Amino acid sequence: MRPDDGRVVSNFICAALKNEPITIYGNGQQTRSFCFVDDMLEGLTRLMNIEMPAQPINLGNPDERTVLDLAKIILELTGSSSKLINCPLPSDDPVKRQPDITRAKAFLNWQPTIELEDGLKRTIEYFAQHITDGQFHIDIKKAL
Repeated sequence: MRPDDGRVVSNFICAALKNEPITIYGNGQQTRSFCFVDDMLEGLTRLMNIEMPAQPINLGNPDERTVLDLAKIILELTGSSSKLINCPLPSDDPVKRQPDITRAKAFLNWQPTIELEDGLKRTIEYFAQHITDGQFHIDIKKAL
């Protein structure tokens, strides 16, 4: 993840690490489901190694959280003094996102194993290592 990719996790973590305001759109009750990359890679690997059924298989984490809860968890994990600010909810913002992984469980014997808080701790650590002077720095050669 890059800090400027516009995704809620990276946006919230980077703002929290810099003690900048965290923007919550609407009342923050819209839900999202977050799947840590290690779990997603395991699911994709299993998907590539089976005979494909003639139906879609969703991968993701069915653990549904509100955007407001995510912000509060990140504030707690970072010890940040960031304030939450509310902005109008964009008209195209989905109210609910939660994958149905029934087929992933049945066909792949797969479900995510990394809890949200554990994945966030690892992601926060990653960003904290690369943010200095409020800027994101990464040595691409070392990252590869």
